[in-house]
Amino acid sequence: MKILFVADVSIASVIGGAERVLCEESTRLAKRGHTVTILTRKLPYHESDSENISGVEEHRYNYQEKFFPLFLKSIMSDCRKAFRSLEERFPFDVINFHQPFSAIGVLSLTSSRRVPCVYTCHSLSFEEYISRTSSPGNLIQWILHYLQVSARKSIERTVLKKSDQIVYTRKKLQRTYGLAPSKASVIPGGVDLERFKPSAEKAQIRARIGLPEDKFILFTVRNLVPRMGLENLISAFEIVQNGRRDLLLVIGGEGPLQTSLREQARKCGVEDFVRFAGYIPDEDLPSYYQMADLFILPTSDLEGFGLVTVEALASGLPVLATPVGGTREILTKLGSDYLFNDSTPQSIATGILNSLKGWATDRAFGKHISETCRRVAEQHYSWDNHVNKLENLFYSMLGE
Repeated sequence: MKILFVADVSIASVIGGAERVLCEESTRLAKRGHTVTILTRKLPYHESDSENISGVEEHRYNYQEKFFPLFLKSIMSDCRKAFRSLEERFPFDVINFHQPFSAIGVLSLTSSRRVPCVYTCHSLSFEEYISRTSSPGNLIQWILHYLQVSARKSIERTVLKKSDQIVYTRKKLQRTYGLAPSKASVIPGGVDLERFKPSAEKAQIRARIGLPEDKFILFTVRNLVPRMGLENLISAFEIVQNGRRDLLLVIGGEGPLQTSLREQARKCGVEDFVRFAGYIPDEDLPSYYQMADLFILPTSDLEGFGLVTVEALASGLPVLATPVGGTREILTKLGSDYLFNDSTPQSIATGILNSLKGWATDRAFGKHISETCRRVAEQHYSWDNHVNKLENLFYSMLGE
């Protein structure tokens, strides 16, 4: 097959879940012998308009970003121009959209309707925008905010309506936009089982990273933004720590809340027991899972599938998480003990304390849990399984 992925992100730098999904899908399909091309925006760190990445040709178009109407106008013109150029050279068999903005540029060309179109939804665009912007301070800001939200929702609805099939990891999308069941396919995300796996060298890994060998380490890696619930986690850790000196909370990631979270840890009196690791490069991430004793996912809102959850499980690392988004669907495969009752600090603290009093400190049972976590990842969340389902969907749309 000749497959075109149309996205707003790039696989040249895998810095988040959207990039990871696009990278795994495109490169693995290329390794299976398909001709795979990506059309995306030219981002600030890109040095060229095109690049071959692991057998995938990524082509980039220029766009304006500062003013939203100009942003949309530039996408509608520049993305369409880039697509026309590609379409003339490559007779694509199927198009897979990964975000709504580049997608609307391509879909505005009626010629693209000759090709089956799939839309992969990572999250709802308008909800992501709301979660990343501060509350409007005055009437004008409120109006602009409302218009942005409405425009994003309208664009996403249009892309969904014009696509032939929708792929997503959770049922929320179907509820929000009223998709017909026949048009929707649920394909869970995945994990690289070769990269993320248990290690018997925890002490050596901790020494290499610069973490103490004698601590029980709770680990999380998140963008430091409000919806991740990290302020609730620090408040919960204050309750859990309560004078204990054998616990350490390691928080990976960067973002606008970094300063306030550090200050919160100081005011809570736990700054000596909270380590902010900053941005963790993708190549170092497996080691962080392997060195930890417990992974904590304190998300308060808008958790999609949660690649970090299955990465932790594949590493043999137990996960305690809030019952938000797709996390419930993943962790209930392990049982009910791995979900907090809600996202409040007290609930998070109670869940952690219960685990510390029970299975988390039982070495023999801990080994059993680690093996169970790994087995769940192997059985349900390998990227090979994910790509198999996506490839079969493409073939079915071509009548093969």
